[in-house]
Amino acid sequence: MSAYPETVAKIATALAKGEFSSVEITRHFLQKIAAHDGRLNSYITVCEEHALNQAAAADKLLKKKVAGPLAGVPYAHKDIFCTKGIKTSCGSRMLDNFIAPYSATVSERLDAASMVLLGKTNMDEFA
Repeated sequence: MSAYPETVAKIATALAKGEFSSVEITRHFLQKIAAHDGRLNSYITVCEEHALNQAAAADKLLKKKVAGPLAGVPYAHKDIFCTKGIKTSCGSRMLDNFIAPYSATVSERLDAASMVLLGKTNMDEFA
């Protein structure tokens, strides 16, 4: 049983109330990924350093009470969406070393909402 809520709505509410920090819950999910992804192979890229930096920035907004409703909430998205500075392979060996020079609109919007990108999830090639 987790000490943290595991739905977006419950995490967002708890963060807004200051029940825990974004850094704390981000570390929690990163630990779960590290413990289980070797067996599951659900992530192509885990963005640990990036996620912790985003979480710290979100915590500053939350502390100042100027954060949006999704600030600090960890998430992952499919590897088909470009995210500037982060490997985007679309599940293809052909793009195995491609670092996106720009972000897809969805990535930009999630970033603008101060959400925390844990990583990019596995997928069938270009699907």
